[in-house]
Amino acid sequence: MKNTASYPHIRETISLSVPLVLTQIGHIVTGMVDTIFLGRLGKTEQAAGILSNQLFVIVLVFGIGMSYVLTPAITEAHHRQDEQEKASLFKNALFINFILSILLFIVLFFLSGILNYMQQPEDVVKLAIPFFNVLIFSIIPVSLFFVCKQYSEGLGNTRAAMYISLAGNVLNIILNYMLIYGKGGLPEMGYMGSCWATFIDRFCMGIAFLVFMFKHKSVNSFAPFFRTAKINALHFWQLLKDGIASALQFTFEVAAFAISGLMSGVFGKEQLDGHGIALSLAAFTYMFASGIGSASTIRVGKYYNSNDMANVKLAINTSYKLVIITMGFMALLFILLNNVLPQIFSSDAEIIHIASVLLLFAAFFQLFDGTQVTAIGILRGLEDYRFPTVIAFIGYWLIALPLCYLFAFVFHYKVYGVWLGLSIGLGFVSFALYFRIKTLLRLKTLIPGQSKD
Repeated sequence: MKNTASYPHIRETISLSVPLVLTQIGHIVTGMVDTIFLGRLGKTEQAAGILSNQLFVIVLVFGIGMSYVLTPAITEAHHRQDEQEKASLFKNALFINFILSILLFIVLFFLSGILNYMQQPEDVVKLAIPFFNVLIFSIIPVSLFFVCKQYSEGLGNTRAAMYISLAGNVLNIILNYMLIYGKGGLPEMGYMGSCWATFIDRFCMGIAFLVFMFKHKSVNSFAPFFRTAKINALHFWQLLKDGIASALQFTFEVAAFAISGLMSGVFGKEQLDGHGIALSLAAFTYMFASGIGSASTIRVGKYYNSNDMANVKLAINTSYKLVIITMGFMALLFILLNNVLPQIFSSDAEIIHIASVLLLFAAFFQLFDGTQVTAIGILRGLEDYRFPTVIAFIGYWLIALPLCYLFAFVFHYKVYGVWLGLSIGLGFVSFALYFRIKTLLRLKTLIPGQSKD
């Protein structure tokens, strides 16, 4: 009977996850396309792009994480059919994320000079700084895109972001080719054409989604109430408080990976390129788990707001089963194709060898990486933000990064030591988040009348 009851959950979770996965892949493919095009120009240009993106993404994901709290809030308001509240939440989220993106842009603008003091290869830094200074402009449209994405996902509409992301990917590929090589009457910009392609692509995606939100009948039920909605203390502080906790979860993880890239760069551009290629592939597979995690937020949040704990548990179990199967398959692919996949990005034998070995580490931590991002999605659905933030800080900053330094610099394993430290940190976070979910479910069972934790 229990297995029969889980079938609708499997079907609905997969139905929600597929467009979410394609959307997430769309964002990571943008960086992968840039890396592939830059790799054709040379390993120094490729390393410059990787280094720029690693520094940029540390700040970018903070803004993205801020928007994630909008989904469960919209799900709850939509469940009550409260269009006025949906409009207010959307307006407050747009305001918070727009102001935040301006502040983050200013931070990024002054961060580019830091590259000169990070012990990276000098020729790489010389190319990375102007590349980075263009890339940072895209933080504003990306923030707008994600507010719209999280709102529409709160309504259960996961296809809008998918279509816009896929269109953006096509545009990015075309623009990379045209701007790097000077095709179609556009100037030949060399490696700088790649960062301009990324900015133009992200700008178009942000504007397109914003227009869609107000024009398309599947999501614009809030529109008649938007003009009269106010920036109010209740929704502003709710989104800001929970958003900062959510943003820090993402930032602790992504910053740890970005810092690990800087550690790798100390050992030369070949190790930096190998690290960047392996990380791009690991980030690609991570998006499958991230899509399942986002679907978990929607489904768990739906049942949690109805105080239906039986279906909350079924939704959680289904998500864990799906992500374990998915990431187990990805791990197998990395093991079987570890020597083949890096050749997509580079023709340099040393870089290919380094990346191929790192893919074996990536295969090892696929289950940890997948289950931890799914657990974070589940906990968002349960409206638990602070405890996962503490777990992320401990796992990535108190465990992973010190171990990365120990293995890389003290034990002289170099970039391989960096990835060993990251693997251990991911394992800790995965198990800690799992036990947090079990604890919340046990507490909810003991207090059945309480609809929120």
